[in-house]
Amino acid sequence: VAAAGAPRADAPVAGEGLVVTLDDARRGASAAPGGAADGRVYDQDLQVLVNGLWAAGARAIGVNGRRLTPTTAIRAAGEAILVDYRPLGGPYEVTAVGDPGRLRAAFAGSPADRRLAALRDRFGIRYGTRRSDEVRLPAAGAVRLRYAVPGEGGGR
Repeated sequence: VAAAGAPRADAPVAGEGLVVTLDDARRGASAAPGGAADGRVYDQDLQVLVNGLWAAGARAIGVNGRRLTPTTAIRAAGEAILVDYRPLGGPYEVTAVGDPGRLRAAFAGSPADRRLAALRDRFGIRYGTRRSDEVRLPAAGAVRLRYAVPGEGGGR
């Protein structure tokens, strides 16, 4: 159930917010070659960040300007990160609309913040936050939910 006063995803939104940037480590900055230790940002890192921002009270969120909805998928396909089944490249700029002071206070020290800080410290992933007095996110477009319905004859 959407929170009272939260903007609809099918309408643009603007206001104050918090912008979090994630990017791969600079070449040669990671602790060890291969696997997660290669200093790359993965889909699950973006998932953790987005979920942490929702939990911190964001009213709307976008990744690289692409508005998220409750049904938006953040997945990997090979080495690409897909948001809503569209490939995005780094750096990943995650925009959270809401009171930046409250968002930062609620996000700081959260499990998401601790995980991303650990990736920064251990593998050199670039991770930072900044407040913004004016952020804008476009409408997400129509959200089409599909579901099964029984056919004629009671489903036999």
